[in-house]
Amino acid sequence: MDGLRLMKRILKSNFLYLIFATFILLSCKTYNTSILENGDLLFVPAVDSGLSGAINNVTQTEKKTSYDHIGILKKEENHLYVLHASPKGGSQKQKLHSFLKEQTKSGQKIDVYRLKSEFQSSIPNSVSKAEQLVGKPYNFNYILDENSYYCSDFVERAFRENQIFQLEPMTFIDPKTNQTNAFWEKFYTEKNLKVPEGEPGCNPNGLANSNKIDKIGEL
Repeated sequence: MDGLRLMKRILKSNFLYLIFATFILLSCKTYNTSILENGDLLFVPAVDSGLSGAINNVTQTEKKTSYDHIGILKKEENHLYVLHASPKGGSQKQKLHSFLKEQTKSGQKIDVYRLKSEFQSSIPNSVSKAEQLVGKPYNFNYILDENSYYCSDFVERAFRENQIFQLEPMTFIDPKTNQTNAFWEKFYTEKNLKVPEGEPGCNPNGLANSNKIDKIGEL
């Protein structure tokens, strides 16, 4: 009888351990970081609401291209970092795992782009430039200035010397109405600013459409 009780306790203990282990495995998402190389560009897919949806609404150029954030991968010895500008923390150097955890809360998969072979030589200088930009605050107005950066602005500046990306006239027009998007109208009115329609700028979707980069996978 004692042996039977002991066996039941062991089985119950093992069952509880199995449930706990399964929970831990399911809650810890893993990423195939083996595909990553220094200077890769990490694009975060947009969601349909809030600032993310508003950015995508006026900048999406192709159905397959729908992004609202971008960062530059930095390989440093055995560590992986992302150089990027974010509302939380400004221009920063963030551990890749932390970046992925923050940027995939809505279940997105991060798209990885890489410079084409003929432009690879620009990567060391561009990554170095990006590190020099770290520490600057986030540009919440999305109007270019030299003292703060938004995400695509940060990346464009890092690669500017080699002309990998280009500034283009910004638009805040809703393609469905041909009028200024209501979100952006309210956004700039509350800041007592004029909607910067036509002023130079950039956005993640525009950068993703550069003919100097290719999508090579996802995380």
